[in-house]
Parts: sequence; C-alpha cells; structure tokens
Amino acid sequence: MPNIDPLLNARIGIATTYGKPYYRFSTYLKTLKLSFDSLLPEEILDYSGHLVLTTRKESPKQYDKSLLYEEIFEHHPTVIRGIMMQKLNLDFEEEELVLGVDPGQRTGLSVFYYGKEIESSFHSSVEELVSHIIRVLGGLRAKRKIVKIGNGNMMTAKQIVHMLNLKFCSSFELEFVDERKTSLKIKNFNQRGKRDMLSAKYISQRDGYRHSILPLSMTG
Repeated sequence: MPNIDPLLNARIGIATTYGKPYYRFSTYLKTLKLSFDSLLPEEILDYSGHLVLTTRKESPKQYDKSLLYEEIFEHHPTVIRGIMMQKLNLDFEEEELVLGVDPGQRTGLSVFYYGKEIESSFHSSVEELVSHIIRVLGGLRAKRKIVKIGNGNMMTAKQIVHMLNLKFCSSFELEFVDERKTSLKIKNFNQRGKRDMLSAKYISQRDGYRHSILPLSMTG
C-alpha cells in the first residue's frame, strides 16, 4: 500500500505575533519535517495555503479555509497529526482509524488513519499502551475505529482488551489477528523495537475475527 504522507504536499502557514505559540507551532512542524510559511495575522485572509495555525485572539472572524488554534497542543502528537489531516479535507478513500497491536514483552503499535500510517511505536507497559490507545481513539474522528491485536500472546492481548473495555467510554471494533506469517517478513530486523513496530504494522493490515466492543456504561 502506498503510504505517502498527505501533509508533505500541504502548504501550511503560522500566523501569530506571540512568541510562545509561534515557537510551539514551528517546533512541532519541524519535528514532522514539514515546511511552513510565517505570516502576520492580517495576512491570513489573503493566504493561498491549505491550513493556518494561529491563536484565537488573532484569527479572523470569517475565514473559509482551515484554522487550528494553540489549544491543539493539549493533544498527543499523533492526534495532532490526525487532526491536521482532518482539517486539510482531503479525499481519503477510507474513513477508518485502525490500530495494530503486537502484544509481548515490548508491545508494538501501528496507527493508520484514513489509510495512512501516522504512528509507529513500542511500549513496555500495558497500562501506558492502553492509556495511549484511549488518547488516540478518543481524539480522532472516524466512521469506524478498529483495534487489531496479534494472537501470538493471548494473555497480554486479553489484558489489553479488558483494560480498554474498562477505561474507554465508547464503542470500537476488535479483531484478533493471526500473527504466524509476520515473523517471516521481519526476521532480518534485529532491533527488538523496530521488529515489534513492523509486526504491529503488518497486523494492522490483516483481517481477523471481528467483535464489536461496547463500553461497560452501555452494557452494565
């Protein structure tokens, strides 16, 4: 599957005269290796780019393009990246949020949003992993939210599902995915972190037996 970052082709402007918001916006975009234009707030209305990052105090009252404000930094960077993709209003084929999980001593995680991978990470704590999954599931809109978990370590997999069911107050789809062929594809990756993350990516692209998980608040 081609996985071209849609943000790379977007023209993004930062429009603020305040030092702290400008620093935070610019630092985040540089971390993503995204170029940007520096604007004055009064130049927003004439800006021909796709997305403007600014403060609520400096934003125009009427504007027909996408704006993001400084409170976006309340979210995790993965969620911020997804929100930026939402705001660009691109013609994505899949309105899905898919999280692939490779459970183990180190648990790999791959997050696909609208068919594009927006995070690849690994986690040594199940509690921290579940908290992070909840941040992503709760922070991004999608018609379907699917958590795909490899079946290679069912004890850890069931622990993850149990904690999600206890702590996440919305419904999502769950799939247990056969991991057996992923090990052949990643045998040359000696670094455990990279191997876990790549395995999670393969898991996110596979189909398994699907369950619909309802929160305890709905099921009692």
